[in-house]
Amino acid sequence: MVTDPVCKMKIDPKTAKGGTLKVNGTQYWFCSSSCRRSFLSQNPGAK
Repeated sequence: MVTDPVCKMKIDPKTAKGGTLKVNGTQYWFCSSSCRRSFLSQNPGAK
């Protein structure tokens, strides 16, 4: 299990509905696309 960095929900990385992002060598998984968008708006260097 991994933790969504926005809402702190524990999620299975294999089924993370929001996908993933890698930022400065760290992989992040998201429970939803809205959490992913929120993370991107707070971290403009993330892609």
